[in-house]
Amino acid sequence: MADLKDFAEQLVNLTVKEVNDLATILKDEYGIEPAAAAVAVAGPAAGGADGGADEQTEFDVILKAAGGSKLAVVKLVKELTGLGLKEAKGIVDSAPAAVKEGVTKDEAEGLKKSLEEAGAEVELK
Repeated sequence: MADLKDFAEQLVNLTVKEVNDLATILKDEYGIEPAAAAVAVAGPAAGGADGGADEQTEFDVILKAAGGSKLAVVKLVKELTGLGLKEAKGIVDSAPAAVKEGVTKDEAEGLKKSLEEAGAEVELK
C-alpha cells in the first residue's frame, strides 16, 4: 500500500511537460487515451489545504484572450487539459475562461508559460 501512496505522490508532483510525456507514452505504448491520463493525474492535485490562509496553494489558470494564434492555443488547451477539440475550442472562444482550476503553483506557472508561448494572454488566480 505504501508503494501506491508513493506512486500517487509522484503523479501529483509531475510538471506539465512530464504529464504530456506520460500521456504520450500511455497512448503510444499502451493504447490508453491521454484524456484518461490527464484526469488521473489532475484529480489528486485538487486536495484541500489544511490550516492557514497565509500562502495560496491552489491556483486557477484563466485564459484571458487567445491572441493572434487562436488555432495553436486551441490545440495547446486540448493537449494540456485532455479535453476534446470541441471542448478546447469552447474554452478559447469563451475567453476569459478557466483552463484548469485548483492546480499547484508550479503546474499553474507551467501552463501559463506554455499558453503564453503559443500567443495567449493568461492570468493566474
